[in-house]
Amino acid sequence: MWNTAEYPRPWYREPWPWILMAGPAAAIAAGAVTVWLAVASADGLVADDYYRRGLAINQDVERYRAAVERGIEADVVTAGGILRVRLKGAAPDALDACFVHPTRVGQDRRLRLARVAPGIYEGALPKLATGRWRLILEDPRGVWRIEKEQP
Repeated sequence: MWNTAEYPRPWYREPWPWILMAGPAAAIAAGAVTVWLAVASADGLVADDYYRRGLAINQDVERYRAAVERGIEADVVTAGGILRVRLKGAAPDALDACFVHPTRVGQDRRLRLARVAPGIYEGALPKLATGRWRLILEDPRGVWRIEKEQP
């Protein structure tokens, strides 16, 4: 018979080395997954031309202010695949609409709405992912701009 005092079990048969190695092994695996996620996914929130975009924001603020000064308001209805806008305070021949995704620029959708009646503009509603969207309405000349929240 084997005497366990003379012949101890090999280390890999003991539970404690495996228990002690489990923590560092899990940390290495989590670190590898984190590195893979960082490399594989694009960071859509960081812009390369942040300075130029900052200057453009100042111009956008002026366009929002112009809409307020002119008393321009919009009521938006989306039904049956159609976007309908009732505009008060202005009457351009057409209206530019842009659906802006909160985090992914690549999912933004831009369309031109045609005037179908005085103060009423319509266009085909593009396919949008579920979630909250911002709708930016502006005249084709770029003088004023209105922003609406779309659920």
